[in-house]
Amino acid sequence: MKKDTSYTVSSSFKKYKKYFSDIEIPKPQHYENVNEIYDEVYKQIDERKLHLDAFVNTDSLLKPAVVMVHGGGWKSGDKSHMKPMAQFIASKGYACFALEYRLSDEAQYPEGVYDIKEAIQYIKSNATRFRIDTTKVAILGTSSGAQMATLVGATNNNSNFEEETDYSTSTSVQAIVNLDGVIAFVHPKSSEGKMAAWWLGGTSKEKPETWKQASALTHIDENTPPTLFISSQYERFQAGREEMIEIMNKHNIYSQVENFPDSPHTFWLFNPWYKDTVNYITIFLDNTFKKKP
Repeated sequence: MKKDTSYTVSSSFKKYKKYFSDIEIPKPQHYENVNEIYDEVYKQIDERKLHLDAFVNTDSLLKPAVVMVHGGGWKSGDKSHMKPMAQFIASKGYACFALEYRLSDEAQYPEGVYDIKEAIQYIKSNATRFRIDTTKVAILGTSSGAQMATLVGATNNNSNFEEETDYSTSTSVQAIVNLDGVIAFVHPKSSEGKMAAWWLGGTSKEKPETWKQASALTHIDENTPPTLFISSQYERFQAGREEMIEIMNKHNIYSQVENFPDSPHTFWLFNPWYKDTVNYITIFLDNTFKKKP
């Protein structure tokens, strides 16, 4: 089927340039210590193949993995949007994997979540080739991708959010990075959108249980991994964040919040915010995965 290409880096740039005149698109960088692999098939449904791009630090030591989920309102977007960020984080000692997953015009909730979970299994099952430590996996998402990534992290080993696959590897992750992604769909801060309704198969009135189950906040408990939230100025993308942190605090689980008070929603795509964003992420990942006990 024809892919929705309405959300691109260039379209987002044009949208925000009139409000933020100094924004710039960071250019992809070539790092000598990063091996890049494009369009590797991680899942096939009939004739449909799903791909990932891998950016792997060449250090011989086992390294943490970062699974990256692009945004686009569950309907558009592309894994290539994650390339500059993936390259940078990989250069700091990680293996990053930018995913293609089925968007809402092709498959509605929870199919895209199944895709992401299976990608995690695929990556772990190829741990020797990618030289990763399967006990140190982070899930990172942007916008709608952050909503999905947080849901994936909040449902570690929950069979209700997994398909049967040929893999024996776990879908669990040990850290979450949420870049402006909604935690609760029905919330005083959130606003119901047509794209969410399309992905979830109906409005909140038509499908109240689905809207609840698709919200990461519903699943936050003592098993939730450490989480980094990076937010724009728009409060609606923070819906459920404070409640999630409150639950995590009760269980002594680490959380960190960074805000850009005067920024576009897609701040991670543009400088001057991109540089601070990738630095926040790498410091959080280092503290979570590389700190000596």
